[in-house]
Amino acid sequence: MSLLGQAALAMWWDIAGETRVEFEHWHSHEHFPERLAIPGFLRASRWSSADGGEGFFVLYELADHGALSSPAYLARLNAPSPWSARMMPQHRNMVRSQCRVLESRGAVLSRQLLTIRLAPAAGREDALRSALRTLADRLVQRPGIAGMHLLRHEQPAIAATEEQRMRGLRDGAADWIVLVNAYDSGALRAVAAAELSDGALGQIGASAGMRAEVHTLSASAQPGETA
Repeated sequence: MSLLGQAALAMWWDIAGETRVEFEHWHSHEHFPERLAIPGFLRASRWSSADGGEGFFVLYELADHGALSSPAYLARLNAPSPWSARMMPQHRNMVRSQCRVLESRGAVLSRQLLTIRLAPAAGREDALRSALRTLADRLVQRPGIAGMHLLRHEQPAIAATEEQRMRGLRDGAADWIVLVNAYDSGALRAVAAAELSDGALGQIGASAGMRAEVHTLSASAQPGETA
């Protein structure tokens, strides 16, 4: 099953160890249900750093890009619950990308996920997308690999929100995002070291400064599945 909908919200951040238990409780039992009650939010998934570090990756799959500027979503961003207000300042090193889905092949939920933050080199956008499309068609047939997806950040025309102010207005953004889902960690790391290494991506049109991380599935939900 490919990504649900035509857009996505992709986010990375760090949570200190002493806050992790409360964070995951809040995120699973209040934040997921709240977000999934908003029209256009189709599925949520949270992934923790595979190396045991403090990093998390969160993906919301959306019906369309308009969900990111809808009145219902903005209302939640500007009126966080008391629990959310307490947790927002704990999100460190936030990278938050509001994306359109460019390509999507195979599964989205799997044991492990490789995320790559990158940007096309000047004038190489079409070449990079074409090469990644071809690679996705090939990789989803490989043993151990379940899916591959390409997202592109597009900032909606909205003002800074109360949740952003609580985080200090320092959110970053990834330009393009490659996601590779896998049920075998060895196969995933082999892809990261070969076809999706910095050198290989540079040859097909990516600029320098890429960042790759491996994550393990922590929780996922769709509307109506949370309580």
